[in-house]
Amino acid sequence: MTAHLIRRAFLTLAATALAAGGTGLAFAQGKDIRIAHVYSKTGPLEAYGKQTQIGLMLGLEYATGGTMQVGGRKITVIEKDDQGKPDVGKSLLAAAYADDKVDLAVGPTSSGVALAMLPVAEEYKKILLVEPAVADSITGEKWNKYIFRTGRNSSQDAISNAVALDKEGTVIATLAQDYAFGRDGVAAFRSAIRKAKLVHEEYLPTNTTDFTAGAQRLIDKLKDQPGRKVIFIIWAGAGNPFKIADLDLKRYGIEIATGGNILPAMAAYKQFPGMEGATYYYFGIPKNPVNEWLVANHYTKFKSPPDFFTAGGFSAAMAIVTALKKTNGDTNTNKLISTMEGMSFDTPKGQMTFRKEDHQAMQSMYHFRIKDDPAFAWGVPELVREIRPIEMQVPIRNKR
Repeated sequence: MTAHLIRRAFLTLAATALAAGGTGLAFAQGKDIRIAHVYSKTGPLEAYGKQTQIGLMLGLEYATGGTMQVGGRKITVIEKDDQGKPDVGKSLLAAAYADDKVDLAVGPTSSGVALAMLPVAEEYKKILLVEPAVADSITGEKWNKYIFRTGRNSSQDAISNAVALDKEGTVIATLAQDYAFGRDGVAAFRSAIRKAKLVHEEYLPTNTTDFTAGAQRLIDKLKDQPGRKVIFIIWAGAGNPFKIADLDLKRYGIEIATGGNILPAMAAYKQFPGMEGATYYYFGIPKNPVNEWLVANHYTKFKSPPDFFTAGGFSAAMAIVTALKKTNGDTNTNKLISTMEGMSFDTPKGQMTFRKEDHQAMQSMYHFRIKDDPAFAWGVPELVREIRPIEMQVPIRNKR
């Protein structure tokens, strides 16, 4: 073969390779942005999971202006049911990263499942945006750099509830579930209390339906204490711990206090008008365009207001789309991490910001007082005041 022919053959091969490479690049830019949502479609936290999914999809619709696209790439959400089981969540996340080739994942509902999933995100070097699992350890001792959280953490719950309850002469006992959510919640509450006195911690199994024995232990610890006496409840999912009120706590001068919850659970709050606490979200509290859109569209589609975890799913979507707009649709993990660290984004609760040190979203909480309004099936949390992020010294608990 002459030098001329060799040169021509080489140029033809080079042009073919370039064309193939160009096609691959175009394909990479044009293919879907794949998001896995691993959550409790079934199991004890099913109601929370369903709300999160609805919020996530509404949030993606709002943030993309109804196109479900960013940077010319279509967003696809793949749903996976962890059933509230840590081993199931762990394997589903691995399958999402390895087999479904998702760019990032959102979830899960349970803190126990989240703790099992964190190492998987690190192994596959892909982002896991935690929503709504609450335990402090998720962005604390068990954290890694691939973990971000739009959901509030135990410390944010605890510090904001301490604003409502931490007063001189107040004696508090806690009632919580015996797993990561309950134990981290009480630990954070204990460290947030400065003036009140915490005299007892009662932990019960997550599937408890008979609260009599636990309530009796709480009563025994509180009944002879001087001053204001409060049982602070940290509970999620099944079971109604407010049944302890049936044991005539008023006879001992004992009050009940708790944080916010989903609307069906807050039906129990109607019997405690004047009860104070702090909440992550209630649809009637935040006043901003994002929340107005969410409330109006949720009423239109579901004939009901958005609930506690609907706002969380929506916030996760807002964080994802804000980051992707900044990268022009580039889903490279390291680029997303550097974009999201310190990033502020709008949510139904107002602006949130991912703290650079542990990727926890700094956000407002709401000190409320319950009103029994006959127009609503639940106790209405009326705003006492917004507790802004700057007012909450949320500890950084990781080892970064």
